Amino acid sequence: MNLARRVQWYLVGIVLSAVVMYVISLAGFGVVGLIETGLLAMTPLALAAVGECLNEQAGTVNVGMEGIFLITAILGVYWAEVWGSGLYGLLFGAITGALIGLVFALVSVYGRANQVIAGMGLNILALGLGPYLLMSIWAFPGIHVFRRELMFQPMHFMIGEAYFSINAVTVAAIVIAVLAYLLLHRTLLGIRVRAAGENPIAVDVAGISVGKIRLLMCVIGSALAGLGGAFMPLAWFGGVVKEISAGRGFIALAAVVFAGLDPLLALVASFIFGFSEGVAYSVVVSPGVKEIVPFYFVQMAPYAVTLLVLVVAIGGKKFPRALGKPYVRE
Repeated sequence: MNLARRVQWYLVGIVLSAVVMYVISLAGFGVVGLIETGLLAMTPLALAAVGECLNEQAGTVNVGMEGIFLITAILGVYWAEVWGSGLYGLLFGAITGALIGLVFALVSVYGRANQVIAGMGLNILALGLGPYLLMSIWAFPGIHVFRRELMFQPMHFMIGEAYFSINAVTVAAIVIAVLAYLLLHRTLLGIRVRAAGENPIAVDVAGISVGKIRLLMCVIGSALAGLGGAFMPLAWFGGVVKEISAGRGFIALAAVVFAGLDPLLALVASFIFGFSEGVAYSVVVSPGVKEIVPFYFVQMAPYAVTLLVLVVAIGGKKFPRALGKPYVRE
């Protein structure tokens, strides 16, 4: 995607969000609260999407974001309780994600397994492992609510007369998206990463290990997804349930497709999806609305937006030629 086209999509995302916020403000909803909720919902999506952009630029596909979200959410809470710190829980979530990414890379890059099947296997494993971990750790398979003081608290600001809160992990997610873009397009490592996905033979001929590049990006991408998974209970929900991921891993993958593997566009897409989830939360608790519009219909909004955006944006996206193909030296 050329620079002009990329800037066009950035502006479309910003303008669309501004228009939606204006319309919502006319309807009587608090815009500041919507932005706060939208940023919270955006954070895990953006972390996972940016990480997967790096991973796929190197030629490896990991569709197991949903499984990573679920596993790291549970283990992040567990270690937060062990160490008495939400920050440590977030860090362990990232470490757990990195370890999952390492295993995935060893299986798919060096074991040459089918990457899509391996990713779906990870998702299926998490469906069974999640309730097992909840039961084995807290003796309850459905839900666990931890102490309030373990929550990773947001930063608070006054903007005019409005009280605004934003989490440090949200700020980090935005910074990481910018750094990922600069890494891919302004560094020698970024050139090698993109070459590993586009023409791995040329990378190998140059004496650079295709496998090591793909493994590194897979570990980094999964670590970011793990941080996003731990973020959900420790900085957003205040508890963990077996359905905590709720399809967000697949929405993150949709953001990757929408972005065409551009980390900044993935950030924009994640905010659009996150903001639509924030709107759904606000609508469903609004007096006079919740009695008219069915709860589950409103909760469907983020997923409907995901499908709509994909239908509009999927055309013309160019992905690496070696994406999903294990490299075998001839």
